[in-house]
Amino acid sequence: MRGADGCGSSRGDEVSVLAVSSERMLAGMLDACHGMSMEQLPGAVRAHAAQAGLDNVLVYVSDLQEDVLRLLTGQGLDAGQDGGRWPDELSIADTSAGRCFETLLPVFDAEAGVSRWWVPLLDGAERVGALRVDTDLYEGSARRAMRRLATLVTMLIMTKRSHSDSYARRVRTQRMNVAAEMQWNLMPPRAFANDQVTISAALEPAYEIGGDAFDYALADDTVHLGIFDAMGHDVAAGLAANLAVAACRNNRRQGADLVETGRAIEKVLVDQLLQIRYVTAVLADLDIRTGELSWISHGHHAPVLVREDHWTGPLRCPPGAPLGTGLGLTATLCREQLKPGDRLVLYTDGITETRDPGGEEFGLERFLNFVIHHNADGMPVPETLRRLVHSILDYHQGRLQDDATVLLLEWRGPEAGVTGTDVSTALRTHSAQVSQT
Repeated sequence: MRGADGCGSSRGDEVSVLAVSSERMLAGMLDACHGMSMEQLPGAVRAHAAQAGLDNVLVYVSDLQEDVLRLLTGQGLDAGQDGGRWPDELSIADTSAGRCFETLLPVFDAEAGVSRWWVPLLDGAERVGALRVDTDLYEGSARRAMRRLATLVTMLIMTKRSHSDSYARRVRTQRMNVAAEMQWNLMPPRAFANDQVTISAALEPAYEIGGDAFDYALADDTVHLGIFDAMGHDVAAGLAANLAVAACRNNRRQGADLVETGRAIEKVLVDQLLQIRYVTAVLADLDIRTGELSWISHGHHAPVLVREDHWTGPLRCPPGAPLGTGLGLTATLCREQLKPGDRLVLYTDGITETRDPGGEEFGLERFLNFVIHHNADGMPVPETLRRLVHSILDYHQGRLQDDATVLLLEWRGPEAGVTGTDVSTALRTHSAQVSQT
């Protein structure tokens, strides 16, 4: 559809036609989505996209450990059968699709032999996968159409995946134990971003999580954070972590402060588990208008503050007893004033205490230097944590003896001015200048 003589009027006509066809594409998808299952989604996307000049559209979703992107066809028990000539799986580490996933930016596949694009499937800050599109349409208009289609596809995946066993199978590359099944259904998405704050989390071993969990939520101008580490690495540990998170949410949603919430979690664990399991935890609140951080610790590793690409050391605060012990030692409420660009890191001991075959610990300094270095490279926060976890797994030759969880929050300041269309830029670096497209 490119103008043979390259004149402006031909290109303008193409832009106008594409705008109309794009609107029809999106309207058709929206009209059909209410009666559409996850299994029907890939076929519907291809059919409606073709009407707008976007051909051979394929949906690839990330596996649980974010190693590969897997083709979603809608066929078979795992919604990934009958892919025909299209690759069933693409490595995130060394493909154009993977680069799109890593950077959160559209990527032109120069090696495809056709005009092929990869567009990130991004729900706010959560990376879902990548959309493959072939098109000969004028680049500027085509990219707008592709981005809008990718946004709609992502929203449909998010609304339909919770009741699709096919999708759950597709994003798994290993068998999952019962404790991990509980934990993954308990926790919020691994990434979130709004105007003033970015939150990202990572945890391993993804298919054998025992007692680690994280939680976060936003209410008015307060971000609530929590990280939990239950004693043990089995279903009972998972039950203890589930109880702790549920009690935390229940009490804070009824207006309890951090200290009251800690007491309430303690009571629930003692009443239900009879002091045979305990949970260490850090609970924190951040006022995103002022940057004031409040937190308590119940026998857990202290939070760490990273400022101006240097870690300032653990934030010291007298801890209470681990939750569920019945010792009655109340935690002390502590406060810290954050500056714009500060990053707060919460973690469990599996991150720092994992050892290589020679017995050397990964260590807190190595862990934080990794985070600082990759953030300075301008990588999105979720990508930094993905690479961190893979580095820890490599350090331990792919096997962890304990759960390893990290929760990272970046506060950009009270008036960061980031809009919804700029989330990918905000995730890459807090100091990036936002540009509208």
